[in-house]
Amino acid sequence: MKNLDEIADELIARLDEKDTVREIAIKSSRAIIRLSGSVVHGVHKKADVSGLMEEAKDEANRLRSLLSDHPDIWHSGIVEDAMQELSEAAIMLSIVADEDLPTPEQIGVTPSAYLMGLADTIGELRRFSLDALKESRMDDALRYLEMMEEMYRVLMRFDYPDALVAVRRKQDIARSLLEKTRGEVAVGVSTKALGDKIGRLYEKL
Repeated sequence: MKNLDEIADELIARLDEKDTVREIAIKSSRAIIRLSGSVVHGVHKKADVSGLMEEAKDEANRLRSLLSDHPDIWHSGIVEDAMQELSEAAIMLSIVADEDLPTPEQIGVTPSAYLMGLADTIGELRRFSLDALKESRMDDALRYLEMMEEMYRVLMRFDYPDALVAVRRKQDIARSLLEKTRGEVAVGVSTKALGDKIGRLYEKL
């Protein structure tokens, strides 16, 4: 066992490197999550978030490059969470800009991260729909509801074990949100129609 210490030294060096990379990846992932969250928040405020989006993408590109030799860290929980948040932000930005949705390749994320981000977008569209209801913009409320329904339809096409992609819980949440929004939009549209009808009757008096 003359070379045992040499083998141990090599293992320590490799693990020290991986530990350093992992710490950097954690900090980078947190930055991506923070920037992506700011993008989604800004979208709801109708703010210009293009700079934040580019910053998030740049950080993701640097992280992807850093982890090119460490696929296990790239597919780890915190990095996957960050890519999920980035996907949601990019999808939301394309929706408000009335553009085609970005592909996973364009964002630079894994298929599972993209799918989870797409699922979370349904909740953000619900917020848009409810905001439109509050402002009596019924056409917009219905349009966002239709987007929710389309995304949910696509989401339900994915029937895989949780070990491959843990989408089933997201599907259940999306179903619940969609059902609630359908009811709220239906009530809002009916109330608005009734109010308009009463208004017209008063005008004839």
